[in-house]
Amino acid sequence: MASIKDFAALKSLRKDLQAQEKARAEAEAERLRNEKKLLEEANLFRNSIGQVAPLRPTVIDKALLPQPRPLPIARQHLADEQAALLESLSDEFTFDTLLSSDENLSFARPGIGPDVLSKLRRGHWVIQEQLDLHGLRRDQAREALGEFLRQARRRGTRCIRVIHGKGLGSVNKEPVLKNKVRNWLAQKDEVLAFCQARPADGGSGALVVLLKSSSPNS
Repeated sequence: MASIKDFAALKSLRKDLQAQEKARAEAEAERLRNEKKLLEEANLFRNSIGQVAPLRPTVIDKALLPQPRPLPIARQHLADEQAALLESLSDEFTFDTLLSSDENLSFARPGIGPDVLSKLRRGHWVIQEQLDLHGLRRDQAREALGEFLRQARRRGTRCIRVIHGKGLGSVNKEPVLKNKVRNWLAQKDEVLAFCQARPADGGSGALVVLLKSSSPNS
């Protein structure tokens, strides 16, 4: 015969089962409410953006960037380069072709009176600049002389001294550079006259050169 204690335990078990069933029902109801809410939000989003379609693949044209323009070249620089080419000194030129020279290998361009050479020998013009070609090879000396004359002309220099040496250190003691300098100078239009320097100015190892004036009135 069942005791009162057994009936009490059975009643407690029934209450626990009911509580568990209620908890499951509430959980299921909560899940359904969440699903409904998510569905409503999804529908709201689709309704707000309307019909959509995937984008068609398109070919995107490459942007054409402007090509960098070459740096401008100064016209004066080009003119100087062309002048340098035209005024290049030749080693084929010989002093025998000079139109006016003397036994001392002095030189006066045609149209220059003898008094100019006479004044040049006496030191009438003050030597303003000088170029020393000692220790330079022939090609180096030729380039150095050409550049020196161009710069002197731009600065308006009238009288210069070119030191070429006496050739005592050359092979066979021949004054090769000494003769070359005279030939080079005679080829330059800006050179009016030149002569051997006075002993105090270098003697046979140097030349005194008179250049054209940059001013038409002098």
